[in-house]
Amino acid sequence: MIEKLIKLLKFKKVSYIFIFLIGVISSLSLPPYNYFYINFFTLGSLFFFLIKNNELSKKDYFLYGWLFGFGYFLSSLYWISISLTFDSDFKFLIPISIILIPSFLALFISIPVFLLSFFLKLSNLCLVLIFSILLASFEFIRGFILTGFPWNLFVYSFSDNLSFIQMLSVFGTYGLNLICISFFLIPSVLLLNKSRIESIISYILLIFFLSLFLIGNLRLKEENIINRFNEVSLIKIISSKVEINRFYEPGNEENIINQLVNLSNPEKDIPTLFIWPEGVITSTHLKDIWRYRDLFKKFSDNHLILFGINDIVLEDESKIYNSLAIVDNQLNLKSLYYKNNLVPFGEFLPLENILSKFGFKNITNKYQSFSNGNKRDIIYTELNNFNLSILPLICYEIIYSGELSDKNNFDLIVNISEDGWFGKSIGPHQHFAHSVFRAIEEGKTILRSSNNGISAMISPKGKTLKIHKSTYSGVLKIDYFEKLREMTVFSLYGRNNIFFYLVAIYITLIFFLKRIGR
Repeated sequence: MIEKLIKLLKFKKVSYIFIFLIGVISSLSLPPYNYFYINFFTLGSLFFFLIKNNELSKKDYFLYGWLFGFGYFLSSLYWISISLTFDSDFKFLIPISIILIPSFLALFISIPVFLLSFFLKLSNLCLVLIFSILLASFEFIRGFILTGFPWNLFVYSFSDNLSFIQMLSVFGTYGLNLICISFFLIPSVLLLNKSRIESIISYILLIFFLSLFLIGNLRLKEENIINRFNEVSLIKIISSKVEINRFYEPGNEENIINQLVNLSNPEKDIPTLFIWPEGVITSTHLKDIWRYRDLFKKFSDNHLILFGINDIVLEDESKIYNSLAIVDNQLNLKSLYYKNNLVPFGEFLPLENILSKFGFKNITNKYQSFSNGNKRDIIYTELNNFNLSILPLICYEIIYSGELSDKNNFDLIVNISEDGWFGKSIGPHQHFAHSVFRAIEEGKTILRSSNNGISAMISPKGKTLKIHKSTYSGVLKIDYFEKLREMTVFSLYGRNNIFFYLVAIYITLIFFLKRIGR
């Protein structure tokens, strides 16, 4: 059967379709499906095909890598185009976004495949390690280039497997991604011609990979320190269902705030921090929020409200910031954070001076581009004499592994988000998975409030302790949070530096294998 398939793939048109299709199939390994074992077949088949057809030109290698990547990203990121359906002015961009974005991201797979073609004379196990380094390194670059888009790395296929992804606390997302790629490729070595020593080392590596599941399982059983708030204090996470068309119907703001207040259901005698989602207050800026002070009278003196809102700062020229604010019941500002990492084409227009001449506008209600904040300070607040330190993150900022903060002296990560731009697609599920990964990496409890998305309380080990899905609105009542006894290895030793340490180990192993081969 395998031999017939190999012969069939000698026909280029057939091989093009095959490589594209296994890229599409590989996307089923990602949230919300999480069929991680598919990658043993898809990535393994790609590698097997490339090694068995080493007479191909380097141009062919580039093309096959691109076809795989295009299929992978086309089927896993189609939901980005949904954000363009709410404004008729942007519907002409839908076909462009569906094709252009996967086409660009596919380059981060095609270039590693192309570079692999320069090493084909090495042993199969060496090629696995080299391909793992190349693919993982370009995934790393993708996380930073052009503001970064570290979405749908292969490691996210393990989002549902808490035992395995406990190793995020040691290796981080990019490091574990390198290990995962090797894990998916090693079995293909056993199907290729190999030496006895290659077989032995391949089995040793497989045992190492499988041991990570056991180590992670043991880590999940360790007890954490549980901090309970004083007496009957609470945090309430508000999970709302405010429709996205509010951006185009600004006159409905008072009703929206009234809905949020009623959903919060403030209890006068219970000191509470209310966490509202990002962007529910769309047409009012921070300096004008006072006009709704009568609605906030339902809150009492021992209440604080955290929410997302736009803030205009008038300097030499006006600047707009996507902000996270904390106010009391009199709407006195207690803390303010400006979003650092903005969404390209959503919150700012790259090359704005040029592209604006062609009719491109931001999808954020046609505002000018947002300005980004330049620091992310810890927010210190008090809840009934219980001191809380919070790392604030707005929406998209949760996706940046190792880039949240250079400090670790905070209790909680609070992430507010608006996921309505992506409808009922797989997008909100993929976004939520990033929160689980950041919780394990940083060893911190995450409180996530999303409008039209998934709101949750996530433990420092990635356990979803409380959750509200996007299908309905609701409230999560939090009266405690978990703390790890120690900082994670990832946060203690330079975060993403660990990725480079792993690459150095891989290179050392490659030279060791070459030496043995001689």
